[in-house]
Amino acid sequence: MKKKRVLSGIQPTGKLHLGNLLGALENWKKLQEQYECFFFIADYHALTSLYDNPKELNDIIKDVAIDLLSVGIDPNKSVLFKQSDVPEHAELHLLLSMITPLAWVQRVPSYKSKIKEMQGKDLGTYGFLGYPVLQAADILIYKADYVPVGEDQLPHIELTREIGRRFNSYYSNVFPEPKDLLTKMPNVPGLDGRKMSKSYNNTINLSDSSAELKKKVNMMITDPARITKKDKGHPDVCTIFAFHKMFNKDSLEVISKECKGAERGCVQCKKEILEHLEKYLAPIQKKREEILKHPKKIDDLLSQGAAKARKIAAATLAQAKQSMGLA
Repeated sequence: MKKKRVLSGIQPTGKLHLGNLLGALENWKKLQEQYECFFFIADYHALTSLYDNPKELNDIIKDVAIDLLSVGIDPNKSVLFKQSDVPEHAELHLLLSMITPLAWVQRVPSYKSKIKEMQGKDLGTYGFLGYPVLQAADILIYKADYVPVGEDQLPHIELTREIGRRFNSYYSNVFPEPKDLLTKMPNVPGLDGRKMSKSYNNTINLSDSSAELKKKVNMMITDPARITKKDKGHPDVCTIFAFHKMFNKDSLEVISKECKGAERGCVQCKKEILEHLEKYLAPIQKKREEILKHPKKIDDLLSQGAAKARKIAAATLAQAKQSMGLA
């Protein structure tokens, strides 16, 4: 039986971090065992916010590729490629933009939230406004059956379905409707207690050295009402305790009891979570070191993935152009 197809991408806007791993990449690893998966590095999308300083983009793309391989994305099981190596994405985006009402993209909730998250950055560009249409092109070009998303991304999938329906009604039935593969996204806090995000500069990166990791854990915000060890703590407002929930579940009850009873201090909590994080990241970093010994192989893998992706994307684009009278 032919496997159902899954499509997902990740933006190369900086080093990948624990939030990316727990929120998406761990799920990608599982999906590649069950579906025909197409995973891409979304460098076109990255330009919607990095358009004025793309000099480091190539280095970031390579870093992201290394991280993806390090966490277990397997090119023998999935098609891994760089978005701009498959120009059909951009051409289909152009065609779809001709039929997408402006009001449809303006109502996407993440449009306003991203602007708020990236305050100080001029995002009043056509590219940023139109990125949901590019997302639709990313999905439709492969006729994906499923797209793994968190709840905040559901409006994007619905917009993709609406654009596909509009195209099919105007021309011919080219695009099937993709379904969302709803993924429970854990709330991974950053060093300052806010959502872990490159925009907030509060991340623990998958490539952080032991020294960097220790420094960052020591910087983490704890219970602000707890000045000394003698003060009783409130674990539920502590960033460190949130990490214990993810990486040290077996000890939660004891840690909570000791914290509330002023029997343990924040230094002890930080020391313990550091040990768990080091253990968790060790196999990823070991694989990263192995990959870095053969840097040319990374480019070769991405090129091979792009060649596989283009075969499907080119066929879909040809169908779309023919139905629009362009071929």
